[in-house]
Amino acid sequence: MTKLNRVVVTGYGLTSPIGNTPEEFWDSLVNGKIGIGKITKFDTSDYTVHNAAEIKDFPFDKYFVKKDTNRYDNYSLYALYAAREAVANAGLDTEAVDSDRFGVILSTGIGGILEIEEQVARMNEKGPKRIRPMALPKALPNMAAGNIAMQVGANGVCKCVITACASSNDALGEAFREIKFGFQDVMLAGGSEAAITPFAIGGFQALTAMSTTEDPERASIPFDKDRNGFVMGEGAAVLVLESLEHAEARGATILAEIVGYGNTCDAHHMTSPHPEGLGAIKAMKLAISEAGLEPADIDYINAHGTSTPANEKGESQAIVSVFGKNTPVSSTKSFTGHLLGAAGAVEAAAVIEAMRHSYAPKTAGTTELSDYIEADVIFGQGRDMEIRHAISNTFGFGGHNSVIAFKRWEA
Repeated sequence: MTKLNRVVVTGYGLTSPIGNTPEEFWDSLVNGKIGIGKITKFDTSDYTVHNAAEIKDFPFDKYFVKKDTNRYDNYSLYALYAAREAVANAGLDTEAVDSDRFGVILSTGIGGILEIEEQVARMNEKGPKRIRPMALPKALPNMAAGNIAMQVGANGVCKCVITACASSNDALGEAFREIKFGFQDVMLAGGSEAAITPFAIGGFQALTAMSTTEDPERASIPFDKDRNGFVMGEGAAVLVLESLEHAEARGATILAEIVGYGNTCDAHHMTSPHPEGLGAIKAMKLAISEAGLEPADIDYINAHGTSTPANEKGESQAIVSVFGKNTPVSSTKSFTGHLLGAAGAVEAAAVIEAMRHSYAPKTAGTTELSDYIEADVIFGQGRDMEIRHAISNTFGFGGHNSVIAFKRWEA
């Protein structure tokens, strides 16, 4: 039988509504600094949705020049930034890695939607001959993965897993398996999204899926009795995953270990989760089973927690079904909004820092739980606690359920 490798996280990079470095990101989670505010990217006068979680002060000049905007949609820019930061933070010399055993899985829920919107408007105004040559390459959802691979010289597996809001958890899970089963030594894995655009906001608004609350502090309030929809976020996170053997051989600092992955489908409805959370239950059980853990071993759960009425009811039931009522749960979407295909990767960063700092972030903005929420939701203030094992849930349109199990690194 092929030797199974342990898979560790040796660094990550991100750009998010609450910070563009790991330090800024964690400081915001600890100190209750939410990233939600009025939309500034376009005029929302004709919309019922007015809030989003936009990136602040994106450090464009650190890695890019002006002409790069002709080649990359924002979602690719965010992904490239996060990947470059991840490599730097991991101290990874990409030229020293066997390029054939070095891969990239970078996911997105929607991809280059801004480019599509702009070029459709250009076509309607000036005709089809005025569409820019790079329009389609910029918009393709796989292009961020390819762009990263080109920049770091990764000749191994390279792909984009698209499972709506479960996308980047699936990217992490697929990358975990590539290393665990010996196909790759190093993977850059994560997700990116840049969908605070007129059409994307309008489309989700039409589904009545988004929060119409005017107060940004009360717009994304997972598990709260007054929640009425999600808040769109944007950003990217990329993690450096390595086999333990590879990481130790180069003297890398290890942040955490990925120990399990569960993936299921509700096969129930295009946009609504299963009302009893059956697919979520199976995914959580699969993740902890692969990790060799029992439900009682899980110390913290980062919930999908989108602030929609349907999600939290089913997710809470699923969590209680598997773990009982005493496992602490919070949703960091209360800080970042919902980053769609980038959510899982950004939330993986939150889980890693929670384990490292023995602190579970609160669910910001939430003040009173719905009567039927039986899970131990952390709100009001964060919780100092030992976290040796944690899971992160992400669920997506189409019935996708993806769960990653993490273990605190203990040398």
